[in-house]
Amino acid sequence: MSRTLLLAATALTLLATPARAQQTTTAAPSPAETRAGYERMDPLSRSLFWSQEFEKNPADPEAAAALPRALRELGRHQEAAEAAERALIAQPDNVEALLEAGRAHIARGQAFYGIAHLERAARLAPGDWRPHSLLGVAFEQTRRPEDAAAAWARGLALSPENPAILTNMAMGPMMAGDLAVAEDLLRRAAVHPEAGLKVRQNLALVLGLKGELGEAERMLRRDLPPEMADANLAWIRQRSADGTGAGGRTWSSLQ
Repeated sequence: MSRTLLLAATALTLLATPARAQQTTTAAPSPAETRAGYERMDPLSRSLFWSQEFEKNPADPEAAAALPRALRELGRHQEAAEAAERALIAQPDNVEALLEAGRAHIARGQAFYGIAHLERAARLAPGDWRPHSLLGVAFEQTRRPEDAAAAWARGLALSPENPAILTNMAMGPMMAGDLAVAEDLLRRAAVHPEAGLKVRQNLALVLGLKGELGEAERMLRRDLPPEMADANLAWIRQRSADGTGAGGRTWSSLQ
């Protein structure tokens, strides 16, 4: 081969190299049964697993929501918000990731930064009550009570007497000391077939702060082991005695 042809061949090879370098192979996600198994594990195990899955493929829609959710459940709210924001760069229309971004910003006390994500989720999923429920919390946290009430009303129109929405609605009055309003909302939530443990715990808290310790204790002892019920009752008695009410609770601990 002549020197001229050799140089030409070398040049063609070099020109082709960047194109090959740009062709990256996305690692295969873990099988569905593996993912399902990790979802039944504790938040720390889930956070480690989903972090690996997200690093394999930042466009993985399941990992985009599961990672920030696990971090939030660990109390690592700032990291949860960062993980959700990172996921949304590649997946701006992932409704579950948008919801997790909203939850994480609410949990870290910076709900303002989650509002745009929640509003986007509401537009993308117009029949889903969850964005409106969370928007109500975000608006309440950012001192927009009229917008909060409107958001919760939209949520209840989509899912009447939804216990999660009613519980979120009760948090503002509870922390403001309006225990009668909070009790009414939580009693409505508690009778719903899908009401969870947190609904009943918050109702027990309100009853205890109102001085109805007998009913509060009965509710707590039905749902909790003795030592946990004792700790909750001690907390309620302390708040009742010093007059602080539910002021020491946060949005993340009450939801």
